[in-house]
Amino acid sequence: MKIAVLALDGVFDSGLAAILDVLQAANALRGDVENPPQPWDVRTVGVRRRIRTGQGHHVDTESIASGQAVDLLVLPALSERTPNALLELVASPLHRPARRLITEAREQGTPLASSCTGTFLLAESGVLNGLRATTSWWLSPVFRQSYPAVTLDETRLVTTSDGITTAGAAFSHLDLALALVRMRSPVLADLVRRFMVMDDRESQAAYAIPSALAQCDPLVSAFETWVRAHLGQPLSVSEAARDLGVSERTLQRTMAQTLGCTPVHFIQDLRIERATYLLRTTRLPLSEIASRVGYESSGALRSLLRRRGTSSRDQRP
Repeated sequence: MKIAVLALDGVFDSGLAAILDVLQAANALRGDVENPPQPWDVRTVGVRRRIRTGQGHHVDTESIASGQAVDLLVLPALSERTPNALLELVASPLHRPARRLITEAREQGTPLASSCTGTFLLAESGVLNGLRATTSWWLSPVFRQSYPAVTLDETRLVTTSDGITTAGAAFSHLDLALALVRMRSPVLADLVRRFMVMDDRESQAAYAIPSALAQCDPLVSAFETWVRAHLGQPLSVSEAARDLGVSERTLQRTMAQTLGCTPVHFIQDLRIERATYLLRTTRLPLSEIASRVGYESSGALRSLLRRRGTSSRDQRP
């Protein structure tokens, strides 16, 4: 299987390394499983013969000609954290050759894969339109606003839609590479995971910081402040909207457009965040913690934690 890992100027160093290391490990461990898949022929390619990574290291790349046949094109993230600068970067003339390469690969039916900020370049190229995707949880509001034709689910760590695999933030490059191995051999993927001591995880939800997401919109930020001030009380979305000087419909619409969720879901996020903090830093009984975050019983809180992929037992020091 011929895999081209597209390294661009400003590539995220550990993202590039993670993809190469996991695929190398898979090749090295192939002989330890029954009915091993064919080896991966992995090449680091570029639109220039030498690129400079985000940390200033130089990496030599092989040229990849237009129309060159590969079985998979993988795009590691770019080392740009500022949302506005990232949007300008992926749309800039600097990355026009990369966008053209991505578009041509898609037209030829070549599977694509990317993680973190690299998903913005896929979206800017138009290949994600009408598909499901994930990206870095903290960039999800700007992604959702900039690329409304993409169905975004930032809670997912890795997702595949019509031959395009996307993954979440930063070290999700490991999960992305492991998912690529799993597509050909689940047994080998599990062996690689154990040798590299990688967690078996599926969601980014537990890592998301609600306050960071809320800063992307003034109304969402004001709603977050209001909820935190009333967290230990029964909460009403209509009351919150009235206190914020907007209609409930406006609040619902803004939450959906910015965060892709309802106000009730966001309230639950804040309650989980606070409950998890108290579980980790205090010896308070679960019933007291539940009361402090607005639940009448510990059972309701325990059920919510379980649905979100964690438990009260996991959080105790």
